[in-house]
Amino acid sequence: MKHISLNGTIREAAGKAAVKAIRKAGLVPCNLYGLGMDNILFTVDAKELKSLTHTPSSHIVDLNLSDGRKQTAVLHEAQWHPVTDEALHMDFLAVSADKPVVMDVPVQVSGHSEGVKLGGKLNVAVRKIRVCALMDKLPDVIDVDVTPLQIGGQIVAGDLNIDGVSVVSPKTTIICSVLATRASQQEQAAAAE
Repeated sequence: MKHISLNGTIREAAGKAAVKAIRKAGLVPCNLYGLGMDNILFTVDAKELKSLTHTPSSHIVDLNLSDGRKQTAVLHEAQWHPVTDEALHMDFLAVSADKPVVMDVPVQVSGHSEGVKLGGKLNVAVRKIRVCALMDKLPDVIDVDVTPLQIGGQIVAGDLNIDGVSVVSPKTTIICSVLATRASQQEQAAAAE
């Protein structure tokens, strides 16, 4: 999986007024926790954070903190302003190479479905699937081949089989399906007659 580097400045103040001043300065308050360590409060430049949040890809984050500490983490939770869509707060979960990581990985659909060739419509229901694996085994994308799908067929999360990676999303989560269209139903009715 791809890594992205972020620079964080340690912050001491944690009150409402302090957080408001941080946001006014163009920074986003963040929190790092996990692996039995104490919570670390820090800030990240809002513009720098967009390289992580405004992309369909998932990333492992290499945090470089102002006190010299370096920590590998994943974005655990993000809070957004309901009107301006600006980042309000980010939670990062510290991870290590020897423990499994749970995160959402983008789904990439490939191939030309047999059902679509017959007039059906491909419907992609989810864009990301939650998986669990060691950091070095996490894929950048999960490739789903839709070539064998017929009209009415579907691929669910339980159908995925990836080496060294276990799917955490419910096994019944529909990833994609081929729906019948009016034209394909008319063709089937004409063929039946």
